[in-house]
Amino acid sequence: MPYLVRGALVEYGSDFLGPLLNAVTFQFNPESLSRAIQIPTRPTGVASREVGQTGEVPVEKITFTAHFNAADQLDKGDKTARAYGIGHQLAALEKMVHPKETVNGFMAKAVDEIGKLLSNVAGVTVTLPIPRENYPRTLFMWGQMRVLPVIIESMNITEQQYDQSLNPIQAEVSLGLNVITINSYIDDTVARGALTWSNLAKDKAIENLVNTAKQGIDIIPF
Repeated sequence: MPYLVRGALVEYGSDFLGPLLNAVTFQFNPESLSRAIQIPTRPTGVASREVGQTGEVPVEKITFTAHFNAADQLDKGDKTARAYGIGHQLAALEKMVHPKETVNGFMAKAVDEIGKLLSNVAGVTVTLPIPRENYPRTLFMWGQMRVLPVIIESMNITEQQYDQSLNPIQAEVSLGLNVITINSYIDDTVARGALTWSNLAKDKAIENLVNTAKQGIDIIPF
Protein backbone atom coordinates (compact mmCIF):
# COMPACT_ATOMS: atom_id res chain seq x y z
CA MET A 1 0.00 0.00 0.00
CA PRO A 2 1.55 3.35 -1.01
CA TYR A 3 2.43 5.75 1.79
CA LEU A 4 0.06 8.70 1.94
CA VAL A 5 1.68 12.10 2.38
CA ARG A 6 -0.57 14.46 4.27
CA GLY A 7 -0.57 18.22 4.00
CA ALA A 8 0.06 20.24 7.13
CA LEU A 9 0.35 23.68 8.68
CA VAL A 10 3.30 24.01 11.04
CA GLU A 11 3.90 26.92 13.39
CA TYR A 12 7.53 27.48 14.32
CA GLY A 13 9.71 29.85 16.29
CA SER A 14 12.71 31.79 15.06
CA ASP A 15 14.37 28.51 14.09
CA PHE A 16 13.89 24.74 14.31
CA LEU A 17 16.28 24.27 17.22
CA GLY A 18 13.47 24.19 19.76
CA PRO A 19 10.23 22.19 19.78
CA LEU A 20 7.59 23.03 17.20
CA LEU A 21 5.06 25.42 18.69
CA ASN A 22 2.03 24.03 16.95
CA ALA A 23 1.22 21.72 14.04
CA VAL A 24 -1.94 20.54 12.35
CA THR A 25 -1.77 17.64 9.91
CA PHE A 26 -4.79 17.45 7.64
CA GLN A 27 -6.85 14.44 8.58
CA PHE A 28 -8.01 14.26 4.98
CA ASN A 29 -6.03 15.95 2.25
CA PRO A 30 -8.17 18.60 0.50
CA GLU A 31 -9.57 17.30 -2.78
CA SER A 32 -8.54 20.47 -4.58
CA LEU A 33 -6.31 23.45 -4.02
CA SER A 34 -6.50 26.79 -5.81
CA ARG A 35 -3.43 28.91 -6.43
CA ALA A 36 -3.60 32.47 -7.72
CA ILE A 37 -0.44 34.26 -8.78
CA GLN A 38 -1.14 37.96 -8.45
CA ILE A 39 1.19 39.83 -10.80
CA PRO A 40 1.67 43.52 -9.93
CA THR A 41 1.22 46.02 -12.72
CA ARG A 42 4.53 46.66 -14.46
CA PRO A 43 5.77 50.22 -14.96
CA THR A 44 4.84 51.56 -18.38
CA GLY A 45 5.34 54.77 -20.34
CA VAL A 46 7.72 57.34 -18.88
CA ALA A 47 7.74 55.44 -15.58
CA SER A 48 9.46 52.50 -17.27
CA ARG A 49 13.21 52.89 -17.51
CA GLU A 50 13.70 49.96 -19.85
CA VAL A 51 11.76 47.27 -21.65
CA GLY A 52 10.96 44.41 -19.32
CA GLN A 53 11.56 46.44 -16.18
CA THR A 54 10.12 44.65 -13.20
CA GLY A 55 7.99 46.15 -10.48
CA GLU A 56 6.85 44.45 -7.31
CA VAL A 57 7.30 40.69 -7.12
CA PRO A 58 4.27 38.44 -7.81
CA VAL A 59 2.34 37.23 -4.80
CA GLU A 60 0.92 33.72 -4.55
CA LYS A 61 -2.41 33.11 -2.84
CA ILE A 62 -3.58 29.61 -1.92
CA THR A 63 -7.11 28.61 -0.96
CA PHE A 64 -8.53 25.21 -0.02
CA THR A 65 -10.99 23.52 2.29
CA ALA A 66 -9.84 20.98 4.87
CA HIS A 67 -12.20 18.44 6.40
CA PHE A 68 -12.04 17.01 9.90
CA ASN A 69 -14.05 14.11 11.30
CA ALA A 70 -13.68 12.30 14.63
CA ALA A 71 -15.71 9.24 13.57
CA ASP A 72 -12.74 6.88 13.08
CA GLN A 73 -11.04 7.97 16.31
CA LEU A 74 -14.30 7.58 18.27
CA ASP A 75 -14.77 4.08 16.83
CA LYS A 76 -11.26 3.20 18.02
CA GLY A 77 -11.98 4.58 21.50
CA ASP A 78 -9.41 7.36 21.19
CA LYS A 79 -9.41 9.22 24.53
CA THR A 80 -8.66 12.63 22.98
CA ALA A 81 -11.49 12.29 20.47
CA ARG A 82 -13.88 11.20 23.23
CA ALA A 83 -12.89 14.23 25.32
CA TYR A 84 -12.76 16.91 22.61
CA GLY A 85 -14.06 15.47 19.33
CA ILE A 86 -12.10 17.51 16.80
CA GLY A 87 -12.08 20.56 19.08
CA HIS A 88 -8.35 20.29 19.76
CA GLN A 89 -7.56 20.32 16.02
CA LEU A 90 -9.73 23.38 15.43
CA ALA A 91 -8.16 25.10 18.45
CA ALA A 92 -4.67 24.44 17.07
CA LEU A 93 -5.67 26.03 13.75
CA GLU A 94 -7.24 29.05 15.44
CA LYS A 95 -4.10 29.53 17.51
CA MET A 96 -2.15 30.11 14.29
CA VAL A 97 -4.01 33.34 13.53
CA HIS A 98 -3.73 35.02 16.91
CA PRO A 99 -0.80 37.31 17.77
CA LYS A 100 1.83 36.20 20.24
CA GLU A 101 4.46 37.76 22.48
CA THR A 102 2.53 40.80 23.61
CA VAL A 103 4.84 43.59 24.67
CA ASN A 104 3.69 44.92 28.04
CA GLY A 105 4.85 46.41 31.31
CA PHE A 106 8.20 48.18 31.29
CA MET A 107 8.83 47.39 27.62
CA ALA A 108 5.48 48.91 26.58
CA LYS A 109 6.31 52.11 28.47
CA ALA A 110 9.72 52.20 26.82
CA VAL A 111 8.10 51.87 23.38
CA ASP A 112 5.70 54.71 24.23
CA GLU A 113 8.60 56.95 25.29
CA ILE A 114 10.45 56.22 22.07
CA GLY A 115 7.33 57.18 20.12
CA LYS A 116 7.08 60.48 22.04
CA LEU A 117 10.77 61.17 21.48
CA LEU A 118 10.43 60.59 17.75
CA SER A 119 7.46 62.95 17.67
CA ASN A 120 9.37 65.69 19.49
CA VAL A 121 12.50 65.37 17.36
CA ALA A 122 10.69 65.21 14.04
CA GLY A 123 8.11 67.81 15.03
CA VAL A 124 5.31 65.57 13.83
CA THR A 125 2.97 63.15 15.47
CA VAL A 126 3.91 59.52 15.08
CA THR A 127 0.78 58.01 13.59
CA LEU A 128 2.04 54.60 12.57
CA PRO A 129 1.09 51.92 15.10
CA ILE A 130 4.10 50.56 16.94
CA PRO A 131 4.01 46.78 16.61
CA ARG A 132 3.58 45.14 19.98
CA GLU A 133 2.49 41.72 18.90
CA ASN A 134 3.92 39.15 16.57
CA TYR A 135 1.81 36.87 14.42
CA PRO A 136 2.80 33.21 14.35
CA ARG A 137 5.26 32.09 11.72
CA THR A 138 3.69 29.29 9.73
CA LEU A 139 4.78 26.83 7.07
CA PHE A 140 2.35 25.26 4.62
CA MET A 141 3.65 21.79 3.74
CA TRP A 142 2.16 20.16 0.67
CA GLY A 143 4.38 17.39 -0.65
CA GLN A 144 8.10 17.56 -1.32
CA MET A 145 7.93 20.48 -3.72
CA ARG A 146 5.97 22.87 -1.54
CA VAL A 147 7.24 23.91 1.84
CA LEU A 148 6.11 27.51 1.93
CA PRO A 149 6.15 30.24 4.59
CA VAL A 150 2.65 31.68 4.70
CA ILE A 151 0.36 34.08 6.47
CA ILE A 152 -3.13 32.75 7.12
CA GLU A 153 -5.32 35.51 5.68
CA SER A 154 -8.72 33.91 6.15
CA MET A 155 -10.21 31.02 8.07
CA ASN A 156 -13.87 30.02 7.94
CA ILE A 157 -14.90 27.15 10.19
CA THR A 158 -18.20 25.33 9.68
CA GLU A 159 -18.92 22.92 12.52
CA GLN A 160 -21.32 20.30 11.22
CA GLN A 161 -21.90 17.75 13.97
CA TYR A 162 -21.51 17.58 17.76
CA ASP A 163 -21.28 14.89 20.39
CA GLN A 164 -23.40 14.73 23.54
CA SER A 165 -21.07 17.27 25.22
CA LEU A 166 -21.37 19.69 22.28
CA ASN A 167 -17.81 19.03 21.16
CA PRO A 168 -17.58 19.36 17.37
CA ILE A 169 -17.00 15.97 15.76
CA GLN A 170 -17.18 17.02 12.12
CA ALA A 171 -16.21 20.30 10.46
CA GLU A 172 -14.83 21.85 7.32
CA VAL A 173 -12.34 24.71 7.41
CA SER A 174 -11.82 27.04 4.44
CA LEU A 175 -8.36 28.60 4.50
CA GLY A 176 -6.80 31.43 2.54
CA LEU A 177 -2.99 31.63 2.60
CA ASN A 178 -0.60 34.31 1.40
CA VAL A 179 2.85 32.98 0.51
CA ILE A 180 5.51 35.23 2.02
CA THR A 181 8.02 36.70 -0.39
CA ILE A 182 11.61 36.15 0.57
CA ASN A 183 12.32 39.86 1.04
CA SER A 184 9.52 40.15 3.57
CA TYR A 185 11.13 37.64 5.91
CA ILE A 186 14.73 38.66 5.57
CA ASP A 187 15.49 37.81 9.22
CA ASP A 188 13.69 34.47 9.14
CA THR A 189 16.15 31.73 8.24
CA VAL A 190 13.46 29.04 8.27
CA ALA A 191 11.25 30.95 5.81
CA ARG A 192 14.19 31.71 3.54
CA GLY A 193 15.30 28.08 3.66
CA ALA A 194 11.79 26.83 2.90
CA LEU A 195 11.39 29.16 -0.09
CA THR A 196 14.83 28.25 -1.40
CA TRP A 197 13.99 24.55 -1.06
CA SER A 198 10.68 24.94 -2.91
CA ASN A 199 12.28 27.04 -5.67
CA LEU A 200 15.05 24.47 -6.13
CA ALA A 201 12.42 21.73 -6.38
CA LYS A 202 10.63 23.73 -9.09
CA ASP A 203 13.90 24.28 -10.95
CA LYS A 204 14.57 20.54 -10.82
CA ALA A 205 11.10 19.78 -12.19
CA ILE A 206 11.60 22.32 -14.99
CA GLU A 207 15.01 20.79 -15.76
CA ASN A 208 13.35 17.40 -16.23
CA LEU A 209 10.74 19.03 -18.49
CA VAL A 210 13.48 20.61 -20.60
CA ASN A 211 15.27 17.26 -20.92
CA THR A 212 12.01 15.67 -22.06
CA ALA A 213 11.52 18.47 -24.59
CA LYS A 214 15.07 17.93 -25.91
CA GLN A 215 14.31 14.25 -26.43
CA GLY A 216 11.24 15.29 -28.40
CA ILE A 217 13.26 17.70 -30.50
CA ASP A 218 15.85 14.99 -31.24
CA ILE A 219 13.27 12.86 -33.02
CA ILE A 220 12.29 15.72 -35.34
CA PRO A 221 13.91 14.81 -38.74
CA PHE A 222 15.39 18.24 -39.55
